[in-house]
Amino acid sequence: MKKGKKYVEAASKVEKHKAYTKEEAVKLVKETSVTSFDATVELAMRLNLDTKKADQQLRGAVVLPKGTGKTKKVLVVAKGEAAKAAKEAGADYVGDTDILEKIQKENWFDFDVMIATPDMMPALGKIGRILGPKGLMPNPKTGTVTVDTAKAVSEVKKGRVEYRTDSYGNVHVAVGKVSFSEEDLLENIGAFVSLIAKSKPSVVKGTYIKNISIASTMGPGIKIDTNSFDI
Repeated sequence: MKKGKKYVEAASKVEKHKAYTKEEAVKLVKETSVTSFDATVELAMRLNLDTKKADQQLRGAVVLPKGTGKTKKVLVVAKGEAAKAAKEAGADYVGDTDILEKIQKENWFDFDVMIATPDMMPALGKIGRILGPKGLMPNPKTGTVTVDTAKAVSEVKKGRVEYRTDSYGNVHVAVGKVSFSEEDLLENIGAFVSLIAKSKPSVVKGTYIKNISIASTMGPGIKIDTNSFDI
């Protein structure tokens, strides 16, 4: 695939095999954004994990201190008090079996995150094959199956990101926008890296974090020296 002129120019600012300090990397990621829109800054971490083993799969969620720069639409599947609390906390849509029927019959997906109370999970399980492939199925590990719907909604609205390791032991997460200040990007990146460092499975021997890099949407990847983090 032929790379565009802008990309080539941006990539020329990045030394291929160099690992930059996190401060240099953040400066570069802002300079090498090639899109006309406010691009997302993605962080990727390669971890020394054998994800075929259940105890080496990481999955969870974290509220980034400076948010993600993107407001997510939240659907809450709940009844009674939990539904009322979700509405008050600012959920975009609240419903129970009626809303599940709408998803099923109308192929309606005008939301980014689905939160559900545990009692609604059997009903949700029936449409799991629709929600699963889209990554929308609520899960207790990521805080999206909970009785505290108000807390879950406010966390998503504040900038909560979900993460999970892929089959190669990589974790990808959006840590903000190119328009963020360098300080805000550094704070978000630091928070996420330290969370992953703390989540190291006890069975892992040797180097746990093999590689850290950031890139803007369609921009070149920039390696960060793992020693520039206090982990």
